[in-house]
Amino acid sequence: MESPQHQPFRLTDSPWFWGLAFSLMALVGIGLIARKFDVRQRQVEGRFLGRQQAAIERSRRSAGLPPVDLAEESHDREIAQPRRIVPLWTLATAAGLAAIGSGIMLHREWLSTR
Repeated sequence: MESPQHQPFRLTDSPWFWGLAFSLMALVGIGLIARKFDVRQRQVEGRFLGRQQAAIERSRRSAGLPPVDLAEESHDREIAQPRRIVPLWTLATAAGLAAIGSGIMLHREWLSTR
């Protein structure tokens, strides 16, 4: 029976391998959905901004202030909110950092078993 120090290094037994694999797949997935995400996120954020303005108007009316016509006060969404509230690069950065960290740790683990 072999001692644990002389067993061959099995790549798939390492949790760092799986961390690297899943984070790389996350990067691929983010790359594939980036365009659709931007369109969908623009819609979601537009509805959020509209609900936010409606809530402000309701609070104005309940305070006794004169009503404001939201249609006249509306702005183009790209002018009002040129950037996404939730940008996709944050997820891509997190997945990239996880891939780098997992890769480094997998390499260190592989070197320690040689």
